[in-house]
Amino acid sequence: MWLASVALLLLLAPADSDEPPYWVEKLTGNLQYASSVRWFKDGYLLIADLPAGKVMKVDGEGSSLFRQDAWVSAMEQDSEGRAYYADPRAHRITRIDKKGKVETVADKFEGRRLNGPSGLAMSKNNHLWFTDSAFATADKEKELTHNGVYHLTPKGELSLVAKMAGRPNGIALSPDGKSLYVVDSDARTVVIWDIDRQGAASNQRVLTKTKEGVPNGIMAAPDGRLFVAGAKVEVYSPTGAFQMAIEISEKPSDMVFGDADLTALYVAARTSVYRVRFKPQASGGKTGKGN
Repeated sequence: MWLASVALLLLLAPADSDEPPYWVEKLTGNLQYASSVRWFKDGYLLIADLPAGKVMKVDGEGSSLFRQDAWVSAMEQDSEGRAYYADPRAHRITRIDKKGKVETVADKFEGRRLNGPSGLAMSKNNHLWFTDSAFATADKEKELTHNGVYHLTPKGELSLVAKMAGRPNGIALSPDGKSLYVVDSDARTVVIWDIDRQGAASNQRVLTKTKEGVPNGIMAAPDGRLFVAGAKVEVYSPTGAFQMAIEISEKPSDMVFGDADLTALYVAARTSVYRVRFKPQASGGKTGKGN
């Protein structure tokens, strides 16, 4: 049911109106840098504040500290309810089960330390893909000579999907799990691979070039549309055609659908997190302004 609801509400743009087909509200602020947001199956939103080294939780009771001493650039959850965190400061990806057990699932490739995991994408059968780039001062300390996209199987086998000339950042899977999308922040493109049943990636190609600003996060909605965090949240069709842009008061970095029916779009943007709600209107493609 919720898939149909999201697909309906994603017919976003107005027919013949200058009014935006959505409205924006500020959920929380006073963050140093909101690097990631994820809606977890237990019914709450997690917000990573990377430079502050903390993860906040927002649920029906309000906002609270969820994890501290955690420098997180991306978060995911598998079918068993285990949480995954990309930690660029410690050059690793950790997994925490429901009992609180913490383990490192990836920190090296071919004996060399990862540059700095920046994006995570989890399949329904617990295959994990992630991006690894040397941002900021990490470029001077890197052990790997390449930035890369990686695949981690449920058995813990790590393989390199691709070496990237630019810096791969956000990463997402299509709803059917047959396509992998990666944002190349330097080239300002979205790159796509075909994924087979075993999780092997092939046929690397550029899907689209983003419109404005340096792109960061990416997510695929249940209807297949792509949401890319650039200067605004840019919306693309599954074939890469630009459809519209959602304007936020601060530059977005990551986004996720949440709430019980998964129809609200939560956007991490600089010092704040915003909630975007959509108006059910006819299809089109104009840009509107949020509050």
